[in-house]
Amino acid sequence: MVPLNELLLFGGAALLMVLTPGPNMVYLVSRSICQGTRAGVMSLYGVVAGFLLHMLAAAIGVTALFAAVPFAYEALKLAGVGYLLYLAWQTIRPNGRSLFEIRELAAESPARLFLMGFMTNALNPKIAIFYMAVFPQFISAGNGSILWQSIQLGTLQILISFVVNLCIVLSAAKLAAFFSRSPGWIAAQRYVMGSALAGLAIGLAAERRPG
Repeated sequence: MVPLNELLLFGGAALLMVLTPGPNMVYLVSRSICQGTRAGVMSLYGVVAGFLLHMLAAAIGVTALFAAVPFAYEALKLAGVGYLLYLAWQTIRPNGRSLFEIRELAAESPARLFLMGFMTNALNPKIAIFYMAVFPQFISAGNGSILWQSIQLGTLQILISFVVNLCIVLSAAKLAAFFSRSPGWIAAQRYVMGSALAGLAIGLAAERRPG
């Protein structure tokens, strides 16, 4: 079992990840505004299916990696910290994207929406790197089955992402309109998110884990 403090820290990392602008966020907001809430929710189901793919791939891959190299997470730790710092910079850099940057999309059928949501997430480099570089930092051979720990963490990440994205889908139009009228709030959101990501990276870099 993953200790509670590790679950909370991982939950915080997963929350920051889902709130950081990326392909999933841009697609879901754009789809919800262009085609309506139902289309956004159907697309979100596809995104969740993509998360399941990432989780299973990471669970199997991390289990095999730890079996071959018991302390492999140490080799990935710097990569994870570096990636969080990279996300922080991408959030606060000049001309960085806001949370509700959207693009025009044509109307699609429910099946097509599900498939497009799945492909958007399955091919999402942000999620892939998160599972490869950040995810293994929260797994320790001393906490029991690595496969079970991977499933626990992956399930928590999916639940957090689903709840946050569902809230955004349901209120996408209103939130997008608000932010378009309030550039100051967009700037504040970016700097708060960037600072939080940098703080998480520093905290993880200082974290010492039992073997």
